[in-house]
Amino acid sequence: MVRPSWSRVIPLSAGVLLAICLAGCSIIGRAEGSTTRQQAGSGPGGGKRVSLVQKLGTDGPVRSLTVEPGGQWNCDDCAGDGVTSTGALSPDQAQRLQQMLLDPGLAKETDEARHYRQTCIDALTSTLLIPPGLTVTQQDCPGEERPPIAGEILLLLTQATPAEPTA
Repeated sequence: MVRPSWSRVIPLSAGVLLAICLAGCSIIGRAEGSTTRQQAGSGPGGGKRVSLVQKLGTDGPVRSLTVEPGGQWNCDDCAGDGVTSTGALSPDQAQRLQQMLLDPGLAKETDEARHYRQTCIDALTSTLLIPPGLTVTQQDCPGEERPPIAGEILLLLTQATPAEPTA
């Protein structure tokens, strides 16, 4: 049996993650089209939506979480058990999330601004998708520098939603 070379695995992993991110962006884009006016306003419906896509290595399940501006969340395969979960952040969590999403420093943490490249194989990769077009990726790799604002967003989202199988 011929084993794949590492030179093939790394581009394949990057391609898989890119496909996941693009799929997430298209989902967010479709959903945004119906609420753009509400989000742009200064009323109670204002705020930003955020999505988190996580994958462990190349063969792990994809966890896909979307949090609406008001704090309601929907998570597909949230605990790696194939179940879709829903819930809501507490009002304090929702307010803190919105403050972080509106922080101007977040623009300096995007993949584009950091010239981000994946450095680990078989690590947990977490990608935040923040409309209109901000993407922040980080991996659980030894020595990888974590973007401070995006790291806090990731921590809030993973602590406030299920991360373990419930059955």
